[in-house]
Amino acid sequence: MDTRRKYQITEYCHRFLSEYISEGDICIDATAGNGSDTEFLCRMVGETGKVYAFDIQRQALENTREKLERAGFPERAELICSGHERMAEHVAEEAAAVVFNLGYLPGGDHALATKAETSLEAVKAAMTLLKPGGVISLCIYSGGDTGYEERDVLLGWLKDADPRKWLVIVNSYHNRKNDPPLPVFILRLE
Repeated sequence: MDTRRKYQITEYCHRFLSEYISEGDICIDATAGNGSDTEFLCRMVGETGKVYAFDIQRQALENTREKLERAGFPERAELICSGHERMAEHVAEEAAAVVFNLGYLPGGDHALATKAETSLEAVKAAMTLLKPGGVISLCIYSGGDTGYEERDVLLGWLKDADPRKWLVIVNSYHNRKNDPPLPVFILRLE
């Protein structure tokens, strides 16, 4: 399949993430949603790795479980019904990558969306779990009925991240209208 023509935020982030994840790694999907990122991470970590996937909605975790079963590797992921801000309570190992897709569950209730306060706490938790050379991917959806405050709080806080320890890369779809998603990568340098 020719992937050069795919310009969706998730595919873009997956390409970037693939440079940082190896067989046997530990990864975290902080917002399992319908399971696409969890499936991607399970493929990347292989048979010897593990993925922790978080969501507060049981339906999202069920969607993820079904997706992993169809893909043939449900045993590679531990699905956790909890807010992503509590990930450090459930994960003891260092992670190679932590993935966030902020906003609401595609096809779900827009009233159940990620919020600035808990997403900021989740990013802070992810940074404590990230191994040296690891990466955090944030897909920030801020248009419509979601996340302007979340976007502004996260970007404002990340602007002050210690540049000796962290590299924060903020990308944009420069010629797209209507608040396109914002891909952000946080790399642990030490």
